Amino acid sequence: MIWVGLTGGIGSGKSTVAALFREAGAFVIDADTIAHDVIRKGGPAYSPVVEAFGAGILDETGEINRKSLGDIVFQDARARERLNLLVHPHVFNRAEAERQAIAADHPDAVILFDVPLLIETGAHRKMDRVVLAYVDRATQLDRVMKRDRLTREEAERRIDAQTPLDEKRRYADEIIDTGAPLPRVEAAVRSIYQRLQREARSKRIS
Repeated sequence: MIWVGLTGGIGSGKSTVAALFREAGAFVIDADTIAHDVIRKGGPAYSPVVEAFGAGILDETGEINRKSLGDIVFQDARARERLNLLVHPHVFNRAEAERQAIAADHPDAVILFDVPLLIETGAHRKMDRVVLAYVDRATQLDRVMKRDRLTREEAERRIDAQTPLDEKRRYADEIIDTGAPLPRVEAAVRSIYQRLQREARSKRIS
């Protein structure tokens, strides 16, 4: 088994890369999916988050409205840090449990942990390899504005709330340029997956 961190930033094409790795045969553990789950009503982070940010973040059903919460944390670094402290431990614990379960059944598995804040949290240090979904800032900004229907200022604020992709390059073992045509991105993912698969097998044999 090989444990691979997949990271990027908002609008970097990370979700596309994760889907391509899944198609190639990798197991993908999605940190965002886990985070959404743990803040749902009844989840371990629900009450702490509501207590920290108030009932104003709830929708009419009593669930946390992630857009309302996002509007708060993307404008306030301290609020963002507070949210991360409440949510991240549950996310990483769940991801580790999923990793162990997959590895037990599939000892040759390539397991991708798809997490935006891989570098910021220091989780990259626990990975066997780090893959970065990269794109130039202009393309990233354009994607975020179109996808989320944001003004340029709002999109820049969200991008700037994360570590710049150019900074994340320093930590990456593999870099996939998602600004390239899709066939080239697909080919890059297949090539990297095959290398990771060989490494996973060699680890088990050794």
